[in-house]
Amino acid sequence: MVDISVVTRHLIERTDGAAVELFQAQASNATPTGAILFVHGNQGGLLIGAKEIVDNGTLLRFSTGLNITAAAVSQAGFGASDGPADFCGPGTQQTIMAALSFLKEQPSIDPERIVLYGNSRGAVASAMVAAQVSDLRAIILSSGVYDLKAAFEKSSRGLRQAIQKEAGLSRKAFLARSALHHAHKIRSETLLLHGRHDDRAPVAQAEIFSEALSDAGVPVTLSVFECGHRIPREYSQGVLRPFLERVFDSIVAHH
Repeated sequence: MVDISVVTRHLIERTDGAAVELFQAQASNATPTGAILFVHGNQGGLLIGAKEIVDNGTLLRFSTGLNITAAAVSQAGFGASDGPADFCGPGTQQTIMAALSFLKEQPSIDPERIVLYGNSRGAVASAMVAAQVSDLRAIILSSGVYDLKAAFEKSSRGLRQAIQKEAGLSRKAFLARSALHHAHKIRSETLLLHGRHDDRAPVAQAEIFSEALSDAGVPVTLSVFECGHRIPREYSQGVLRPFLERVFDSIVAHH
């Protein structure tokens, strides 16, 4: 029987002093176990950040179901995390890395078993973080874009305006948000989840990124579902559950 987790809220700091909001649910364990960090997607102007993942029960479900610490971070400019929002750019990436560092420092968490899980906008930023943080146990990217310039050119007017406002349209801005061009730096096993009929992030984005990771020697699995941008839980859980059970049950020997 797993003890019921309690969700706690934390305000931590990035290396530049900016505030980062994080929620976590921690199962009671005698020995250090793994952790998963969720990065939310776009929220239709609500900007509630990680609280969305608390309110929909995800943190408690993952924490108790896998007997791990489940955490969620608010992206820059969302929730109580300092902004400005920069559309998955360096500020957002620093916010995610601060949350990962916070988890690694906790004695109840095995730093070699931390999984980063980004959805939609969160997948864009998480993929870029994975190119900078080499010791993640695994990364899960759902409904993401990995070549932002290519996606921008085919995006809706509203999405193009958001990218232009938050990130700008320079070559440097696109490069800083396009993990396809940094795939050779990624070392963590990767699970890509994508809807075949996604009208915001074309499935070709996941297919090309999967090929690039494979070419770079990264263990990668691409699961495509018959749905749109939002992947129903009943679709993804058949892939997610065995993947997470395996990565949390097996510790990669580095010694």
